[in-house]
Amino acid sequence: MYYNHPGAAKGAHFGNGHRHSFIRAAQRAAVNIYKTDRSYEMLVFAPGRIKENFQLNVKGNELTVSYTPPEGFPKFDWVRREYSRGGFERTFTLDETIDTKSISAKYEDGVLQVSLPVVAGKETTNQEIKVN
Repeated sequence: MYYNHPGAAKGAHFGNGHRHSFIRAAQRAAVNIYKTDRSYEMLVFAPGRIKENFQLNVKGNELTVSYTPPEGFPKFDWVRREYSRGGFERTFTLDETIDTKSISAKYEDGVLQVSLPVVAGKETTNQEIKVN
């Protein structure tokens, strides 16, 4: 996985996240990513959502995680609103170290956990660069 977002977990590349004008991804679902010996684990914080309305798709080297609220979702006349259960879409670029055919996901306690297994023998190596 690639990384180019300040403060993002090592190994993650955050795409533009705004493919449709009605979706405001970065404001709706925070994402944390950590690495284990065998995979990257992505945690999409999305409480109050319905498991069946999540979609995960891999196309080429991009993983898209999205959520679409059900039809007829109630809209309130908010006095104050700091949280939304609306739709979102996040796109992540995967490199050749990810086994895209073995990606799995589960939604539990308001967190969508996406497991991105690393292909054995293709793990990336760390390289320290000295600052002069």
